[in-house]
Amino acid sequence: MTDGDRYESPLGSRYASPAMQALWSGRHRAGLWRRLWLALAEVERDLGVPIPEAALADLRAHLDDADLAAARDHERRLRHDVMAHIHHLGDQAPAARAYIHLGATSCYVTDNADLIVLRDACRLLLGRLREVLRALRAFAAANADLPTLAYTHYQPAQLTTVGKRATLWAFDFALDAEALLRVVQSLPFRGCKGTTGTQASFLELLGDDDAKVHELERRVAGMFGFSESVAVSGQTYTRKLDAQILDAWAGLGQSAAKFANDLRLLQHDGEILEPAESAQVGSSAMPYKRNPMRAERMGSLSRYLIALRENTAYTAATQWLERTLDDSANRRLVLPDGALAADALLLLAGDLARGLEVRPATVRRNVERMMPYMATERWLMLGVTAGGDRQTLHEVIRQHSWAAPDAEDRGEAGGLLERLAADPALAALDAATLRRELDPARYVGRAPDQVREYLAEHLDPLLSRLAPFAVDDAAGVTV
Repeated sequence: MTDGDRYESPLGSRYASPAMQALWSGRHRAGLWRRLWLALAEVERDLGVPIPEAALADLRAHLDDADLAAARDHERRLRHDVMAHIHHLGDQAPAARAYIHLGATSCYVTDNADLIVLRDACRLLLGRLREVLRALRAFAAANADLPTLAYTHYQPAQLTTVGKRATLWAFDFALDAEALLRVVQSLPFRGCKGTTGTQASFLELLGDDDAKVHELERRVAGMFGFSESVAVSGQTYTRKLDAQILDAWAGLGQSAAKFANDLRLLQHDGEILEPAESAQVGSSAMPYKRNPMRAERMGSLSRYLIALRENTAYTAATQWLERTLDDSANRRLVLPDGALAADALLLLAGDLARGLEVRPATVRRNVERMMPYMATERWLMLGVTAGGDRQTLHEVIRQHSWAAPDAEDRGEAGGLLERLAADPALAALDAATLRRELDPARYVGRAPDQVREYLAEHLDPLLSRLAPFAVDDAAGVTV
């Protein structure tokens, strides 16, 4: 449902931050195109192309005042978005009209601008990830020693701690941060390549001087913060770069979905609850409901983001020779949607991680209910030490372990410990001896130390590397 008469994407109206939306806005893109045209003209002039200073001054004066409606009027007539903006800029900066886009093809502005936006989107996501990881770090540290049931196959298994489980979530997100750091550090500029990637137009413009062509590309890339341009290209940069970026963003979807699903399971058990507003309504019919709606939304958006990566893979696989336009409409949808979905996911993940509510008493009750089963291996060893046969005792304990829940379901008195204490095969072990082995702290292994080691040796150094990406601009976003 939207407020107006036309459809608008919920990614923009409900989920993603103003900062991420601004990166993909038409106004931001128009400003990037104008800066790319200015940079090209400035470096061309420095390298000997006779472009008057008045033309450059006119371009500098109109970097941020594009009239998008006027550009659309040109596009309706020309049926070409880049030429529409060239004509509109020429209308605003007449002294520069003859020099705008000199030697370039459309992908000079479209592809280079896309790479700038993709890089900056990844930087913003790294800032979001930093907040998620900081929150999970605090949660893991605070709960490093709290024993809790671990689960394999969603069946109770040997104990872990609440903090150790949180490090599993953090580790997944940390892998995503490493992947995004690689993208930001290695993403190349498309550069000044010409119509089919041969740089023929720039070679002619710069008097057949190879050194000047190299210098043009190096300097323009540097003006936008890129250390290098793609080594070779057709008219476009290889769309495998898009696919690699979506791979990293889909990784965020995987981590967020795992985090969300675990929280939904734990909230069902009453052990950990996601944050809830004081007036939050869980159900229009059932007033008592406190649903894990943030985690559920995170799972929903994760599926969408993970599915988007397939589009970029197919697009990279189906490009023809030096250029085909069947990538265009797909990329206009997939790239911004992927960035906005990833942004929304990390906003949710950060909100969840900061507001997790542990219910220690419930955690302890669930542990105590299962402790006799957790202790069976120790009891087995005690029985062997007391002179019993290991294989015989294993079978006795197995039979009682399977029978005890059925007896409890029938309302019969006596649990697993009492059944074992009464079995002649374990005559050497009375109930008091067995009960001494039920301290949960003895069953968590190195989990508390693993938490502290992971935080100090791995997560803290990563958080230091993420410090330059800090952001705090989520105002106005409903999580």
